[in-house]
Amino acid sequence: MGINQSVSDDTTGDSDQSSNQLVDFDEAIEVLREGDIELLARMPYSSNATFLVRADAKEKSVKGIYKPVEGERPLWDFPPGLYKREIAAYELSQQLGWNVVPPTVERVGPHGIGSVQLFIDADFEQHHFTLVKDPRNHLSLQKLCVLDLLANNTDRKAGHCLLSRSGLIFGIDHGLCFSSEFKLRTVIWDFANQPINEALMHGVGQVCEGSVNRVMDWLEEPEIEALISRSQWVREHPFFPEDDGYRWPWPLI
Repeated sequence: MGINQSVSDDTTGDSDQSSNQLVDFDEAIEVLREGDIELLARMPYSSNATFLVRADAKEKSVKGIYKPVEGERPLWDFPPGLYKREIAAYELSQQLGWNVVPPTVERVGPHGIGSVQLFIDADFEQHHFTLVKDPRNHLSLQKLCVLDLLANNTDRKAGHCLLSRSGLIFGIDHGLCFSSEFKLRTVIWDFANQPINEALMHGVGQVCEGSVNRVMDWLEEPEIEALISRSQWVREHPFFPEDDGYRWPWPLI
């Protein structure tokens, strides 16, 4: 089957409408890493080849989003291997202790090496612009905002903020992150000029001090140095930034 060939237009991939059977992320990561991968569907509206898959191992099963490097469209401002940035974003979230990016691993799948991220069973009618209306979501969205500042996210669309069925908020689609050149593009400007709370700044401080071992396998040295430099800037300016009118992605959702 060619990389450009659609598996299915049905993103459920089968008659099973249930969410991932595993709720423990450590178990989910093990299955994503070791399980047999089956293609279920080609995800619509993706600029790169993106597939819904199922991983089965040890009588356990989870669904995931598979992004093979073979299916990436060449970009002038990012080298091949965008899937590594997906993994680096997850690892940075874990390094910070924020758990706002779904578990993401490197795997060889049906179309070669790439990333597989745990599929989040979400309310897909919700996105940043709806979620931010509820103050109960603000802390999670603020975590994503600071994560994007550190990761230099070039493409934080509203639809990349998912409200899971369990009520947790996750950020997805981090392939365009970690450039050593500042390229921030985001829809999360709602907290402009508010102070970043002490708990979030604690995580930022750890990165400032060089605690980036979890991302080192996935980024180039200049990108790691730029990550640390951005964290130092945030520490010196502990406020959510203000929109300068040029840093919005398109489309917004």
